[in-house]
Amino acid sequence: MQIDLAALVAITGLAAAAPILADLVPRPKPPVVVVEIVLGIIVGPPALHLVHVTPLADLLSQFGLAFLFFLAGFELEPERVRGQPARLGVATWFVSLALAFGIAAGLEEAGVIVNYLFVGCALSTTALGTLTPILRDTGDLEGEFGGFVMAAGAVGELGPIVLIALLLTSATSRTTSAFLLTAFALVAVAAALAAPHVRPHRIVVVIQKTMEATGQLAVRLSVFVLAALVYLTSELGLDVVLGAFSAGMLVSIAAGPDSRRLLQPKLDAVAFGVFVPIFFVVTGMRFELDAVVGSLDGIAKLVLFLFLMLVVRGLPTYVLSRNALPAGERRALAFYASTGLPLIVAITTLGIAAGQMRTDTSAGLVGAGMVSVLVYPVVAGAVRTARL
Repeated sequence: MQIDLAALVAITGLAAAAPILADLVPRPKPPVVVVEIVLGIIVGPPALHLVHVTPLADLLSQFGLAFLFFLAGFELEPERVRGQPARLGVATWFVSLALAFGIAAGLEEAGVIVNYLFVGCALSTTALGTLTPILRDTGDLEGEFGGFVMAAGAVGELGPIVLIALLLTSATSRTTSAFLLTAFALVAVAAALAAPHVRPHRIVVVIQKTMEATGQLAVRLSVFVLAALVYLTSELGLDVVLGAFSAGMLVSIAAGPDSRRLLQPKLDAVAFGVFVPIFFVVTGMRFELDAVVGSLDGIAKLVLFLFLMLVVRGLPTYVLSRNALPAGERRALAFYASTGLPLIVAITTLGIAAGQMRTDTSAGLVGAGMVSVLVYPVVAGAVRTARL
């Protein structure tokens, strides 16, 4: 237990140092999540070997990942993304999927990768969960433009989650996965529709009384819904990210606009103050740095995948949004849509476990996701205001 606690002290110390270090960097300032990942790489096994991932750190990291997607679902606000943003998000993702599978199939044929399905799914993702804190800090989460970004990110996360269940499992379990996925979707939709109308008066009163007191019933219920849906998806053999995202949407709908605004900062404090930074630091500690920098092939794959993420997600978004947004916002939306990381980590983990992905390919994809989180949001902010 002493080892666990020592590692936890180190990881939380790195998480606390990240915002300070990010603020010391001259403009353009890096996103705090990137600093957390880099600190994990430096202090952890990839570089200095000073701190290792322990079972306790791993558990807290997994809960951090769940909270990341929970908040992405909580902040989605269906009323903001319905209509043109939703139609654009769906259309661009299906074009992206066709591009991703086509390009990945070509790479498989050329012997660059082992299996096009895993790489294609990874290239079709958008890191809405990772983008959310960045977008909030830059102010790009607000207004009409924020609705388009949220829609692109939501489809770019939910679509690949469905693909994971339907394509990246064994052939014998795909029918079962499809059935369970459909059943879960129906349950989630039914719960979302019922939530605004099922509010026991006594519970509502306690929630209101404890919103600024130690009871904090609203926060406790939110965490319970998150844990329950993550457990349900895990038991059904589905990706836990789906349960976390659905839990966030459910809590958001049940709370309503007024209570949502009061609940938001409290959930932010729990998530971004405790669990999410641990996830990003641990992600850095697990990064296969040697597989990237140890050979020219690893570096070449990182650069290749970083470029392909922009081609697969950014290009369709830029082209199809020509009638929806001004030129600067189209460019910014394209770069935001091309940002990926958490689902890339999940997909590459599945690929390695199934023997369908080489280590250097996994490291190249994850490395490209990390660089995309560092570079693309900064570029998006610059091109949105550029007079071109």
